[in-house]
Amino acid sequence: MEERELKAILESLLFVSHGPVAVDRLASVLEGVPKAEVKQALRHLQEDYERAGRGLQIVEVAGGFQFVTRPDYGPWIKRLEKSKPAPKLSRSALESLAIIAYKQPIVRAEIEQIRGVETSGVLRTLLERKLVRMVGRKEEPGRPIMYGTTKYFLQHFGLRDLSALPPLREFKELGEAEQAMLPVGEDPMVVGENEPSAQDDLPDSFAPEPAHHA
Repeated sequence: MEERELKAILESLLFVSHGPVAVDRLASVLEGVPKAEVKQALRHLQEDYERAGRGLQIVEVAGGFQFVTRPDYGPWIKRLEKSKPAPKLSRSALESLAIIAYKQPIVRAEIEQIRGVETSGVLRTLLERKLVRMVGRKEEPGRPIMYGTTKYFLQHFGLRDLSALPPLREFKELGEAEQAMLPVGEDPMVVGENEPSAQDDLPDSFAPEPAHHA
C-alpha cells in the first residue's frame, strides 16, 4: 500500500474515533500493514497537518493518536458552543487527584493519612468524572480498594502515559485552561464563583514515587 493511501485511511479512522486509538489497534484494522509502517505514516500525517497550519492537529496521548483542535482556536470554539465555563475541581478534589496520580495504586486510608481528612465524597466525585478508577484490592486485613488514574485522566491532561506526569509543583499550579478541559457534571465538590480555586494548596510533604501504569 502506498503511503499516500495509508495516510488517507489513517486520517479517516482517527476522524471517526471518539478517543485516542493505539497503533496496535490501527494495525489490526489495516491487516497486513506492519506497525512500524503505520506509526511512520502517522508521524508523516502529523507533519502534514503541522506544515499546513490547520485548525486540527494529531496528537499522541493516552497511549494512542487522536485528532484535536489547536489550543489557539479555543476562544472561537467556546463562542460557538456558547456554554458556561466548566466547574473547577475543588481544592480537596485536586489535592486527592494529585495524591492518587503520584502514589498509585493507593487505598483511601492512605489518601486520608496524607490529607488528614475524610475523602469518600471526593473519591466519588473523581470516579464520576472518570479521572480515577478502582484498580484492585490491597492484600491486607479488610482488602481495601486501591485507586489509580484512568486513560481519561491522561487524555484530558495531555499525557502520553504516567511517566509523562509533570513535577508535583507543576501539577499543583494547574491553570484554569487545563481545569476547563475536565468534564462537566453535577458535582458537589466544585468550587463556587467566589471560592478560591486549587492553587498553592497541595501538600509538598509527600514526594512522588515512580508511577505505576494504570
